[in-house]
Amino acid sequence: MTKLTDLTTGLVLSWSVSVTHSLAHDVGDAEHDGAAPHHGFASSEVVRLRGSQLRAGIVLVAQAQRPLRPAAANAMPPKAAPFQAFAPKVKVRADGQFLYVESDGMPAHNMMVGITAWQQQVPLPQAYTGNNAWRIPLNPVPSKNPPSIKGRFLRGAIALAANGIPIFNPQNNRGEVSQEIGELDQWGGHCGRADDYHYHAAPLHLQAMVGKGAPIAFALDGYAIYGLTEPDGSAPRKLDAFNGHETPALGYHYHGSTKYPYVNGGFHGEVTERDGQVDPQPRAQPMRQDLPPLRGARITGFTTKDKSYSLKYEVGGEARFVNYALNDNGSVKFDYVDGRGQVKSETYTQRPGGGDRPPGEPKGKDGKKKGPGKGDRPPPPPDGPDARGPGGSPYVPNPAANYTPKRSGNFILRSPAVVSGGALPVEFTGDGAGATPPLEWSGAPSGTKSFAVIMHHSPGPGDSKWYWTLYNIPATVQSLPKNVQGVGALGSNSVNRRPGYAPPHSKGPGVKTYTLTAYALSAPVQISTPATEVNRDALLVAMKDLILDSAELKVTYDRTGIVGSAPNGEKKQ
Repeated sequence: MTKLTDLTTGLVLSWSVSVTHSLAHDVGDAEHDGAAPHHGFASSEVVRLRGSQLRAGIVLVAQAQRPLRPAAANAMPPKAAPFQAFAPKVKVRADGQFLYVESDGMPAHNMMVGITAWQQQVPLPQAYTGNNAWRIPLNPVPSKNPPSIKGRFLRGAIALAANGIPIFNPQNNRGEVSQEIGELDQWGGHCGRADDYHYHAAPLHLQAMVGKGAPIAFALDGYAIYGLTEPDGSAPRKLDAFNGHETPALGYHYHGSTKYPYVNGGFHGEVTERDGQVDPQPRAQPMRQDLPPLRGARITGFTTKDKSYSLKYEVGGEARFVNYALNDNGSVKFDYVDGRGQVKSETYTQRPGGGDRPPGEPKGKDGKKKGPGKGDRPPPPPDGPDARGPGGSPYVPNPAANYTPKRSGNFILRSPAVVSGGALPVEFTGDGAGATPPLEWSGAPSGTKSFAVIMHHSPGPGDSKWYWTLYNIPATVQSLPKNVQGVGALGSNSVNRRPGYAPPHSKGPGVKTYTLTAYALSAPVQISTPATEVNRDALLVAMKDLILDSAELKVTYDRTGIVGSAPNGEKKQ
C-alpha cells in the first residue's frame, strides 16, 4: 500500500496514483477475476481533497493502491498528455487525424452520492475500446456556422473528460438542465439508461490532477476545455456564448464554469450531427432494461470492492440498497434490498443493441472514413430519468413499457363522445373542464375478473407520457361515465405526479395522438405501493401476466384553433 501524505507538493502525483486504480483491480485482471463476488466493502487507504475547484462541500476520495509507473516517452500528440495522467486506466493512440481514447467509463472518484432525481440506473463498466473508442480530432477545423448546444445535441456526449468519462449536454434529453433539478451527483455526473456513468457539467475537480496548465477535457470538435482559469491562474476574458475564446498562447479553447452552460456551450469546430448527437461516437452497452424514476429517493452512499458495488439510497425514511457484482461470464448479478432487508435477485446478460460500431464505415469522396451511414447502427438510448416518467418500484427488473398485450379484436373499446381516430372534445382536455371521457367496452373474454384503463401519449421513440391509470375496475362494470368518480383504484399521471386524471394540454398547436387502452384481466391487480408510485410502467408490470385481452381507442387533439401559435411561457403538457 502506498501512503500519500504530502498534498501540497505531491498533488498531481498523488492523484495520478489514485486515479489509476479506483477499483481494487483493473477490469480483466485474471488474478482477481476468478474470485467469487461478494459484498465486503472495507475501505482502502484514502486521500481526501477539498478545494475551491470542487463543488461546495465535496470531499473527493480516491484509493491509493500502488505507485504509478511513468508512461514511456512516445510520439503521442500533445493532446494525449491530459489523458495519459490517468494511464493505464485510460489508454490513448493516434493516427495523425484523430486521438483515440479508451476507458471503461468508471472514474476514480466516488459516484452517485447526492442525487435526488434518480431513475434507478447504476454505474457499470463500458467497453469504450477498439472500434468503440472515443475519438478527438487532432486538427480541429472552425465551423462556418458554429452550432449551439442549447436545445440541440441532447443525446450522447459533447465532450470527453481527461479521465475518459464522457460529458453530455448540460440539458437532459427533455431539455431540462440536469444540474438544476437534482439529477447529478457531487461530481456533476449520473448514469444514463444503459447504466453508463457520464458528466453533465465540467469536471472541475480534474484540474487538481492534470494541473492548471492542462485541459480537463476536450470537446468532440477537437478544441480543449480548461477549468475556471487560464494556465497562468488568471480569469478568462471575453468568453463567447460557447464559453470559449482565443488567446495567443492557446489559440481557441473553452472554459468550464459553475453556471450554465457549465461546459462548451456549442461547437466552435466542425462536427456532424445525426439523430440528435455528435456522430460518430461510442455507444454504451446496456445490460438490463432501464427502470422508471423513483420519486423521493436520495442516494446517500456508493462503495466499491473488487468487482462488486453497493449503492445506498433512502426513500420514505427507509435505507435501501442495490448491490451488484460482475461475474466472470460477463453477466451482472443484482441484489435489490428493501427497507426490511428482503432481497430480490436478478442476473442480467448483454442486451441486444449494444457493442462496437460496425468496422466498415462508408467512405467519402476523398477515400477517408466519414462515419457510419444511415441505418448502420441505432442511436444510443436517450438519457434522463423521465424517459419513462416518475414513480415505480425499485424492484421491477423489466418494466413493460414496450410490452404488447394480447389483442384478439373481439374485445372492443369505444366512447359515446368520440369515434376512433377522432378529435377529443375540448371538455375532456386542459383547455376545457378537464373531465374524464366516457368509455364503453364489450366482448370481454370469459374469466375476466377486473378491468384496467390507461391513457398515454408517445411524443417520441422510447418516450411516454400518461394521463390516466385506473385499475381494479369490477368485472361487472361495462362502462365509465363522463367524469367518473369512485370506480376502481387510481394510479398517478406524468403531468402533476398525483393520482387521478390529468387532461391533455399539449405544448402549442399541432395534432397529438392519445391512446386509451382497456385491459380485461384474470384477477384484480395486486399493488402495495402508494398510488403516487403506480405509474404506467408499474401498472403494466403488475398486470402483464393477468391480461386476457385488450382494446384500444385512439383520439387526437389539436390546440391550433385555441392558441393560434405556441403560447409564451406555456408549461403544461
